[in-house]
Amino acid sequence: MRRQTFETLTLEKIVGGGQALGTLADGRKCFVWGGLPGETVTIRVTKKKSHFIEAVVEEVISPSPDRVQPRDPDSYLSTSPWQIMLLEIEQIYKRQLIDDAFTLHGIALPETIDIYCNNVTYGYRNKVEFSWYSEVGESGDTLDLAFFRRGSKGKIVVDGTSLARPEINNLARAIRDLLRRKHVAARQLKTLLIRCDQSGGCVWQLYIKDRLPEIITATEAAKLPAQGGEIIYSDPRSPASRITERLAHFGDTTLTDTILGVPFRYACEGFFQVNIPVYEQALRDMKEWVPYDCNSQHSGRQLGHHQKIIRDPREVAQIFSGVPLATDQPILDFYAGVGTTGLTIGGGNVTLVEINADAVREMQRNITELGRTDARAVLAPSEQALDHITGKEIVIVDPPRAGLHPDVIATLLQQLPPRIIYLSCNPVTQARDVRLLQEKYHIVHHRGYNFFPRTPHIEHLVILDKK
Repeated sequence: MRRQTFETLTLEKIVGGGQALGTLADGRKCFVWGGLPGETVTIRVTKKKSHFIEAVVEEVISPSPDRVQPRDPDSYLSTSPWQIMLLEIEQIYKRQLIDDAFTLHGIALPETIDIYCNNVTYGYRNKVEFSWYSEVGESGDTLDLAFFRRGSKGKIVVDGTSLARPEINNLARAIRDLLRRKHVAARQLKTLLIRCDQSGGCVWQLYIKDRLPEIITATEAAKLPAQGGEIIYSDPRSPASRITERLAHFGDTTLTDTILGVPFRYACEGFFQVNIPVYEQALRDMKEWVPYDCNSQHSGRQLGHHQKIIRDPREVAQIFSGVPLATDQPILDFYAGVGTTGLTIGGGNVTLVEINADAVREMQRNITELGRTDARAVLAPSEQALDHITGKEIVIVDPPRAGLHPDVIATLLQQLPPRIIYLSCNPVTQARDVRLLQEKYHIVHHRGYNFFPRTPHIEHLVILDKK
């Protein structure tokens, strides 16, 4: 068994990954979870490298005045390590993370960084994936819900998480209790994925390592507080919960939510926003920068050189950006998921590109059910859909944490669409991409969004207009 190492140090600041940074006596940097700037703490080292270490706080010797008691004291480090600070302090640090990311790439943002938060800090998540844990006893194996312990391969037993809607936690416990009565052990299981729509309807997927389709029967599934569920065999050779074979299906496993008045269908395992109210605010803000035909039923606000009433400073910025936009401006939505961005703010001529086949299937179904003959779904990775960038359309991008593919950036700089609307879940890679795009574009607006309170994650919107 590896011997644990402990150190004592004073923490200095919050850094990009969300940890607090300190310096050991030997000069090595230490990235610490569970601490705040100004605190003196004892840490347990979880990873050692030649120039830095990673660690978690074991004891707070001198606490910060910004520290609060975490709502999930045993498991918060696994799910939401910023439970230890006040929300107003979290907002400050998230502004700092955005500023640091853009400063690192030599970009001066034109406006004071504003971060939208609807102040709902717990119970906002509509999707949670639980692991499982068992202990061997004289009367058989126990069975508990669990999360992985940050910085190790160990697990923490939980009854739920305060980040999730209560319907998710209730359903997770019901499935756990059902499997306990059947004497199922964690070694037979992989994960439990639960998703909930805004009305409280839940769908579950039980990922298992053995082909046991009768692990939950149809009669038992009907008694669970859920509208439907699935038992899924997932190849045990892979640690990820991927669908190898669907063994059993119960009830209705398709969820429906309304976003800005538009209904969307999506699968439990598919991509869909975790915090819909905050996402809707981001869409409203993005819509301000999409031109529209005032006679269209799929319309945002007019932003071209047409008669209009100026309602807010962003519109003034758009007028002076010098970008002429037509009311029938086509929209290209890259990384489109099931179409929630393009189909809500994309106007009457939208092309949606997505790499995930399951998401595109749901997207096509949404297009059909909405009667959107003016929308086209494209199944392709972004770097293989470059022909759709012609220079005539407004381009919306919402890439994964890795940011835009280099070929996408090169094509944007070659074709020069009039406007790029860039929503990012990683300001560091967004700043990297914007620095490259600044060769031909300039920032006319930006805003942050606290999609994931109590965590270090922050979304950031940048509007880029052609110079």
